[in-house]
Amino acid sequence: MSITGTTRLFAIVGDPVAPLRSPALFNAAFARLGRDAAFLPMQIPAGRLEESWPGLAAMENLDGVVITMPHKESVVPLLQALGPTAQLTGTVNTIRRRPEGGFEGEMFDGEGFRDGLERSGHAPRGQRILQIGCGAAGRAIAFALARAGTAHLSLQDAAPGRAESLAAQLRENFPQVSVSHDGATPAGHAIIVNATPMGLRAGDPMPLDPALLAKDQVVADVIPNPEVTPLIAAARALGCATVTGRAMHEGQARLAAAYLGIEGWEG
Repeated sequence: MSITGTTRLFAIVGDPVAPLRSPALFNAAFARLGRDAAFLPMQIPAGRLEESWPGLAAMENLDGVVITMPHKESVVPLLQALGPTAQLTGTVNTIRRRPEGGFEGEMFDGEGFRDGLERSGHAPRGQRILQIGCGAAGRAIAFALARAGTAHLSLQDAAPGRAESLAAQLRENFPQVSVSHDGATPAGHAIIVNATPMGLRAGDPMPLDPALLAKDQVVADVIPNPEVTPLIAAARALGCATVTGRAMHEGQARLAAAYLGIEGWEG
């Protein structure tokens, strides 16, 4: 693939960008599809997106942007329109240029996670799920799990009030789903979800004590790289079924590609 003056650009914006799989995934798809496009990583630190955004928006050959941490919430006020899930969660992970001008955004982390679970044979419908982490991706995941028919969702987050706030939103929008935020242990849950960044960097603490897991539980992680996080490794050692962050990443990439108008993504 060669880059020319006609090449259309896509990007992923976040910090850090070194562990990200999206550039390789999207550029391989562009090569397979024979599309004159390139996907670039752009490292913008927390708190610097607002000052950087006018430059990105002024690039007329930039057709879309994937947003990753720590910008999934801070990008929202910079956009001209939001999709339904973005409006519900107050978070965005994919942005496209609008024909009438400006950009609109939607959030696919949650449905990507749900898609990865189901493709791995672990549908959330009717299950009791413990989710640790209620940040930007965690909110989207919780709404997707509720929409998919989860029976009960137990929420935990280290930030004061964040799990409680998300629980209130879920009860309002999905009254048929039982929700708690009382610091439940993994016991009694069929699926355990790590929706925190813990495991992304070497030396990160575990999001939970693996000794609390049982071998009949499914343990899922949102971190795609390293694919086998310490939590996933510990769960496998106990005999648990696991779903890695790669499944979520590939699931949301399929949805994001469709949103960005990239046809033939799955060949």
